[in-house]
Amino acid sequence: MSYRAGISGGPTGVGLGLRGQFLAEVDAGGADGRVPFWEISPENHVARGGGRTARLARVAERFPILSHGLSLSLGGVDPLDREFLAALREFLDTSRISSPWHSDHLCFTGTDGRALHDLLPIPWTGASARRVAERVGEVQDRLARPMLVENISYYLPYGSTPLDEAGFVAEVLERADCGLLLDVNNVFVNATNHGFDPFAWLAQIPLGRVVQIHIAGHEFWDDRAQDLIIDTHGAPVRAQVEDLLAWVIERTGPLPVLLERDTNIPPLAELLAERDRLDVVYQAALARRAAREVA
Repeated sequence: MSYRAGISGGPTGVGLGLRGQFLAEVDAGGADGRVPFWEISPENHVARGGGRTARLARVAERFPILSHGLSLSLGGVDPLDREFLAALREFLDTSRISSPWHSDHLCFTGTDGRALHDLLPIPWTGASARRVAERVGEVQDRLARPMLVENISYYLPYGSTPLDEAGFVAEVLERADCGLLLDVNNVFVNATNHGFDPFAWLAQIPLGRVVQIHIAGHEFWDDRAQDLIIDTHGAPVRAQVEDLLAWVIERTGPLPVLLERDTNIPPLAELLAERDRLDVVYQAALARRAAREVA
């Protein structure tokens, strides 16, 4: 039985990140019937009031909401911020959001009490995996809900490490007994920048622990040289990344797939159109899976 079989209440299909640029439009009904779920970053909502909080509550009455964090620094060495975790649990428990899980990145985001405002990689070692797993376990206990960890993009090669990235991710998942938020764009970005096969990477991870997927667009650091791509979440999703999404869904079955757009955010209508295009890819992958099961 897969890990996700023990998690109930999660949506499926292709959803969107609920951004402030179009929150009022969504609150007014501009996406009703078009999106199976929204994802939020609770750091933008915890311990805040005013119009945004009221709008989020109204949206949550009509749509499932998933919680995806940015700041836990699961791979860091500073103690976990227990005050923030308490506020986060209160937000998730007492708001109308009721996200069945909380996710954050397999990285560190600060040191010595200072936020670095980036998602930075951690060493792929057994010691790191054990430490991260302990921190994930503490977060799960304090939030009283499952945690998912997300694979990140990185831009400098590590050199020699005891584990490769896929092996490290797998070890963290097993030690922490947690789920994976699989970012297929990050897999493609890393594979392209560092010269490995993204499908081989996917074949190494425990797909039974994939609970959610992120998909996004990326951009070249230098449009003329085109020798480095950056995970900007600022462009439409490329066909090669859609192929990775389809490969995974054919093997996992229906999951929540989140289209991320964090920079160069277009009008809501344009995002909805891209969501619809990705849903065609998603549904075709499910159809191929079903055809194989019948055969």
